[in-house]
Amino acid sequence: MDLAGLPPEYPLGLAAALFAIGAFGVVFRRSVIVVLMCIELMLNAVNITFVAFGRELGDMAGQVMVFFVMTVAAAEVAVGLAILLVAFSRRKTLDGDEFASLRG
Repeated sequence: MDLAGLPPEYPLGLAAALFAIGAFGVVFRRSVIVVLMCIELMLNAVNITFVAFGRELGDMAGQVMVFFVMTVAAAEVAVGLAILLVAFSRRKTLDGDEFASLRG
């Protein structure tokens, strides 16, 4: 399947839809695991945007930025899950409202 003739509006529309779904999940969900997954969904939407603009402009900078975004996302997942494991072992819940009481 050749994607060379694909107009840039299609991947940008997909990225906008994925970002909106992720933002909705971050705002309205209570489970911290689901919120982390929605943040990852938003980062993937940004990656699609970078690749679409890079392809449209004929520049490799979009793919390079995707590499850096994926690196930061991997670090965010590792640190976020480690924090969640410690918080779960102390509170026995993954409800985001319960973690608000951890503020000092």
